[in-house]
Amino acid sequence: MESMNALLSIDLSYNQLEGPVPESKGFSIETLQGNKDLCGNVNGMKPCPSKRHSQKRNRKLTLLISLPLAGALLFGVLVVILIFYTQRSKKRSSTPLQEDAADTKGADFFSISTFDGKETYQEILRVTEEFNEAYCLGKGGFGSVYRAKLASGEVVAVKRLHSSTEVINRVDFLNEIKALTIIRHRNIIKLHGYCSHVRNSFLVYQYLEGGSLASALSDNRSAQNLDWTKRVNIIKGVTYALSYMHHDCSPPIVHRDISSKNILHDSDYEAYISDFGTAKILNQNSSNWSNVAGTYGYLAPELAYTMKVTEKCDVYSYGVLALEVIKGEHPGDFITSLTSPSARQIKLSDLLDHRLPIPLPEIEKVLTSILTQAIRCVNSKPELRPSMHYISKEIS
Repeated sequence: MESMNALLSIDLSYNQLEGPVPESKGFSIETLQGNKDLCGNVNGMKPCPSKRHSQKRNRKLTLLISLPLAGALLFGVLVVILIFYTQRSKKRSSTPLQEDAADTKGADFFSISTFDGKETYQEILRVTEEFNEAYCLGKGGFGSVYRAKLASGEVVAVKRLHSSTEVINRVDFLNEIKALTIIRHRNIIKLHGYCSHVRNSFLVYQYLEGGSLASALSDNRSAQNLDWTKRVNIIKGVTYALSYMHHDCSPPIVHRDISSKNILHDSDYEAYISDFGTAKILNQNSSNWSNVAGTYGYLAPELAYTMKVTEKCDVYSYGVLALEVIKGEHPGDFITSLTSPSARQIKLSDLLDHRLPIPLPEIEKVLTSILTQAIRCVNSKPELRPSMHYISKEIS
C-alpha cells in the first residue's frame, strides 16, 4: 500500500485490524476507526512504539523464556555425556583393540591396533606429501592406493577415495567397514582403520610388497616366476578366505569385486583378498538388493537382470579368477565354451599357461580338480554353482 502513489483515500474501518498502519496519504482516523490496536503516523492515532523499546521488551521476554530452557538443555547434555562415557568405558574394556568412531561433522575416525585415528591422519598427509603422485601404487574405480611409511617404521597402504565417489548410504558404508574389522583370516588383508574427512577419505591397510596378481600375470618374467605350486597356493588362499566370509562370518560377507587386481600377495606368494570398498554384509531379513558393483569380466551374468546380491555372485567371480590364474590370462569368451555341451572336447593343455613348463603329475591332478570346480563356478545358473565351503573341501 505504501507504493500506491495514486491512492487518494481508502476506508478500512471496522475490520478488526491491528499493528502499524502503512505509510500512505490515503488514511484518516475516520477510515481506520473500529479496528483493534492500530498505531501509526495518522492524526488522532497513537504512535507506534519505537524499535528500540520493542527490542528491549523482546529481549526481556526472550531471556525469561530461554534461560530456563538453556538450563534444562545443559542438564540433559551432561546426562547424555555421562551415559556415553560410561558405555564407552565398558566397550573399551571388552574390546581394547578397537576405538570408537569420533563422529563429528568434520571428520570420522576409527582405528585398531596401535593406530590413533587423528594422529595417523595428520601423519599420512605428511609422509605422502598430501598424496603426491610419487607415492601412488595404483588407481582404481573408487580410489588410488598410496604407500606410506609411518614414523614407527611400519609401511601401510592407504587407499584414498576419489572425491567424486558418492556413498549412497554413508551410515551403512561406515557400518560395513567397521564390521570388516572383526575379520581375522590369514588370506584377507588387514584393515588398520578408516577416516572420513571433508577433504580426504581413506582406508589404511596392511602393505604387501608383492603387489597385485594382475600385475604378476601381465609381466612375462613375473608370470614365469609364478610357478604351478605358487599358483595353486594362491587359488587355495582365495578359496579359504571366501569360504570364511560366506560361511564362518555372521552375517555373511560378499566381496562383490573378486578379480586379479584385488588379489595381493606377499614375498612368499601367500594370497590376500583386498579392497572391501564394495563389500556387502548380507541381511538375513532383507532381499539384499543393491547397485551393481564389481569389475567387468568377473561379474555374474544374473546381475544383468537382477540386483540381488548373494554369495553365488562371488562364486562366479572366483571361477573366472581361478581360470585366469591357471591360464595366465583372463579367459574372456572362452568361458562360454567351457559351459557348453562341447566342453568335454577341451584338453587340459588348452587351459594352461604356456609360459610355464608342463606340470608334474601330482600338480596336474590338483590343477584338474581346481579347473573342474572353476568350470562349475562360471555356470550361468547361480543355483548350479557350488558353495565356497564345498570347493574348499574338494581342493584341499
